[in-house]
Amino acid sequence: MRSGNVVDLRVESVEQALDLVEHGLRVRLDRGSVVRKRRSVGAATDRGTWVRIERRALERIDGQGWNGVESAAVLTGIAKPEWFAGMSWRETGADAMWRVDETELVTEAPVKPGGRLVVDPDLSRAWWATLNTSLDALAAQETTRVATPDTVTITAGKVARAIRETFGDRVDPALDEWVPAHADLNWANLTGPRCWLLDWEDWGLAPRGLDAATLWGNSLALPALAERVRAERRADLESRSGRLMALFVCAKVVGRHADPADPLLEPARRESAKLVEALQTAR
Repeated sequence: MRSGNVVDLRVESVEQALDLVEHGLRVRLDRGSVVRKRRSVGAATDRGTWVRIERRALERIDGQGWNGVESAAVLTGIAKPEWFAGMSWRETGADAMWRVDETELVTEAPVKPGGRLVVDPDLSRAWWATLNTSLDALAAQETTRVATPDTVTITAGKVARAIRETFGDRVDPALDEWVPAHADLNWANLTGPRCWLLDWEDWGLAPRGLDAATLWGNSLALPALAERVRAERRADLESRSGRLMALFVCAKVVGRHADPADPLLEPARRESAKLVEALQTAR
């Protein structure tokens, strides 16, 4: 296993980690089912469960720990896989740790495993009902955890800086509501045709509307779908905090690292202008 903090598990060897998981959890992994992502690997087991294996640099592990999937086991009323067991270890010769969680196996596929969603997934009313019930139940929970979108702890200061760097001082970025959030609600972490919410490693308190804004922002290449997300999560997205979160999401698309080929770029620019106007009007 290569030392150093920047490791892409899509190309690095993970055999040593898989062997350790099999030994530690006393399972056999189906090597043919292995799914590789940049910082995590998943696989089915011989006891009909799923394991998620993540490598994270120590600098991305704060005082609350990084057992998000395990701690999410206490959440109720949400369509998420049940958690069964976990383990972790420090990587020899590197400033990094590995975390493994064994959960219920979900057989439904992600709506979009990776990349931008550019084809309407044609989700049912029941799917949207499950999503709404889950997000409403999540927001009603109590926790001391703070969300870590993209493995970085979210703070009011970081949100304000991201908005000001892209949109200047045209809006006041002060936040007024914080609620529990999934913090990585994109189409790769939602399944269909039955709705499950996957990958809970980053959940915790976040500004109201983060989840709705993230899903809406990831839908902008499909105007009808983005509008459906807005309609379903209107209460969140039309709150002051929700509008700031939508602007925060847009800033990641239209900011200094904007990709001209990104199908979200032009829609995000148009929506950003509307959000700035709405926030100015609401002063």
